[in-house]
Amino acid sequence: MMIIGVDYHPSFQTIAFLMEETGECGEQELNHSDGQAEKFYRDLKQRGISVRVGMEATGYSRWFERLLAELGFELWIGDPAEIKAKRVKKQKNDHNDARLLRRLMLENNFPQIWVPRPENRDLRQLLWHRHRLVQMRRRIMKLPLAPWASRRRQELLELLDRMNPTIEELTAAVEREARKRPEVLRLMTHPGVGPLTALAYVLIIGTPTRFPRGKQISNYVGMIPSEESSAGKQRLGHISKQGNSLLRFLLVEAAQFGSYAGQLGTVHGVK
Repeated sequence: MMIIGVDYHPSFQTIAFLMEETGECGEQELNHSDGQAEKFYRDLKQRGISVRVGMEATGYSRWFERLLAELGFELWIGDPAEIKAKRVKKQKNDHNDARLLRRLMLENNFPQIWVPRPENRDLRQLLWHRHRLVQMRRRIMKLPLAPWASRRRQELLELLDRMNPTIEELTAAVEREARKRPEVLRLMTHPGVGPLTALAYVLIIGTPTRFPRGKQISNYVGMIPSEESSAGKQRLGHISKQGNSLLRFLLVEAAQFGSYAGQLGTVHGVK
């Protein structure tokens, strides 16, 4: 297997590699814009070489992650803060960073974090698409219109009629995906939790074991109070609203619906 430490930048990457079978090692810079990086990894695939890549988490590497998934290569994404803490040398440069990532993988000391797979990200787009359309529909339905705005009112109502079938189609797709996953079906046994909320929770939270405590999940989705404490005085404010806004919205909606349904003594609905 080839172990590759990648110091990733939007326009290029610096790699430090090692062939475990032969001990061959080396370093190289690969440009992204001219296809040099993609050619390098596709050549490895054609040669039948197994590859494990390690890199720090970044928001600019989606195409690279998709490429490695397509080629069937293993990708480890590391926590940047923990990787920084493991850096011994004071000289920080691209080559040293790539060597560090390679060494951490070889020593089984790489601070790997959970990363959603491409199909997970694609399913999230289904949830976001439906959510945005529902928001638009809600605004249209609640928009106050004066009598003279009849044309505007009519066009908005026509738009509403066109949106409803699309939302229903997306809702049916969500329900089909939810039925494929036992963990989603289990979450749906909770009052107020339907296929949409349950599927979003599973896709966004991912592997629950990466959170040692339940409080960390609340922090992850921004449902803990913001804090501005000083001089021994604790001041708590509104929830922090950090993390995934879609999941936070759905969880709040599910909690409200579950509480309302409990007061009525019945649970129903699809949220």
